[in-house]
Amino acid sequence: MDPHLPAPVRSLPSHTPSPSHSASASATSSLHKRKRASPHAPPFTSPSNDDLESISGRTSSSDEQVVDEDEDDYDAAIRTFTSSRLEKPGNAKNKTENLAKVEAKESGAGLVVKEDSVKSIFTENIQTSGAYSAREENLKREEEAGQLTIACVRNDGIDDHMVWLIGLKNIFARQLPNMPKEYIVRLVMDRSHKSVMLVRRNTVVGGITYRPYLSQKFGEIAFCAITSDEQVKGYGTRLMNHLKQHARDVDGLTHFLTYADNNAVGYFNKQGFTKEIYLEQERWHGYIKDYDGGILMECKIDPKLPYTDLSTMIRRQRQAIDEKIRELSNCHIVYTGIDFQKKEAGVPKKLIKVEDIPGLREAGWSPDQWGHSRFKTVNASADSTANQKSLTSFMRTLLKAMYDHPDAWPFKEPVDSRDVPDYYDIIRDPMDLKTMSKRVESEQYYVTFEMFVADARRMFSNARTYNSPETIYYKCSTRLEAHFSTKVQTALQACLKIQQ
Repeated sequence: MDPHLPAPVRSLPSHTPSPSHSASASATSSLHKRKRASPHAPPFTSPSNDDLESISGRTSSSDEQVVDEDEDDYDAAIRTFTSSRLEKPGNAKNKTENLAKVEAKESGAGLVVKEDSVKSIFTENIQTSGAYSAREENLKREEEAGQLTIACVRNDGIDDHMVWLIGLKNIFARQLPNMPKEYIVRLVMDRSHKSVMLVRRNTVVGGITYRPYLSQKFGEIAFCAITSDEQVKGYGTRLMNHLKQHARDVDGLTHFLTYADNNAVGYFNKQGFTKEIYLEQERWHGYIKDYDGGILMECKIDPKLPYTDLSTMIRRQRQAIDEKIRELSNCHIVYTGIDFQKKEAGVPKKLIKVEDIPGLREAGWSPDQWGHSRFKTVNASADSTANQKSLTSFMRTLLKAMYDHPDAWPFKEPVDSRDVPDYYDIIRDPMDLKTMSKRVESEQYYVTFEMFVADARRMFSNARTYNSPETIYYKCSTRLEAHFSTKVQTALQACLKIQQ
């Protein structure tokens, strides 16, 4: 969702004053640069926070989607599959454990199957479970612990409910400063409207006010907002999910309609709303008013989705996919590593036979692939030793061509951390011409020409990552890379002519 914290609101009728419908609190992120006057040391640019959301949390692709009727059969199959897994949560775990036992028994020596990868396929971090699922799980745990309460109330005269409605009215008034307060009060306190709200320590922090048309089986959303100090936490999506489940299970609704202004369209899109209205016009026309400056949007409520437990459904679907992958491949098998002792410049202290690396043959490697390269040097021969000598000579020529270039001075030595203290915090895979030269002279590191080119490209890329475009180091990197590419292309074209 857009980072400007829009509060989806209902536009006013055409005969009323036209207020601003934006309740946004600007959250613009700035780019900070660090400037240094040493090699490889101009400023580093921090990433922006443009992906942060306001009212809503990030939904997953398996969240509520409005689909065409042509896809009903597909949707039915997905729902049946999901329902069966929700009803039998133990099956997936047992099947996974049994499969792991069989694989461990048949694997032989040197095989290690991580136990935690079987028992806990999905961890609680964003990288594995996704931002949406992780945030939903956290909010769900807060609700189960009683730290958060989701309540659906209306103007029924109960003291606690009236206090909450007034708190929600105040949130709408603060988030929508240009909306007439009388209009907000009239809708929130209207006995035909209901409000789903989030309550923390008996204080309302956000909510959605809507009107259910029970005879027509659809509802109209009037206001949706979260208090400013509780935004960007997924409460907007959590509230919408509770609203859908309550409207479906309690009110018997099948659709939601709302008039959204431009600032709210992004939020509603992420909640499964669409600008295309598929609901029969006779069901809603005449029941809701037309509003100026608003876009009519619709959301179809799925009859079976567990809206308040979507994260569990997503996790089990991911687990089912993981089980199927395990049946078709052995990518989950982890072999023991090798004791790879290195000396300076990453050159191995002793040669290791490729065929001795555990798991390599099982992955499909064959001895004829050793040292395979799409490029052959001019003096390449069938003998591997002679070909390595020819490759080494070719790489020496390219290194000298770079070293003698007037723009090579920033790259001749490794960056000194005393001059640039944070360089190795930002550049985790440094490279320079001196290191490349040591690797070439060892005649053991660059077994293919592609490895040599990759190191050169990494050296140029590091300079452009750490330094800003206006610095001399960035410009030297660009010019030296162009010179290097020209030399490589010229040499390779000569090789191709000789081979032909």
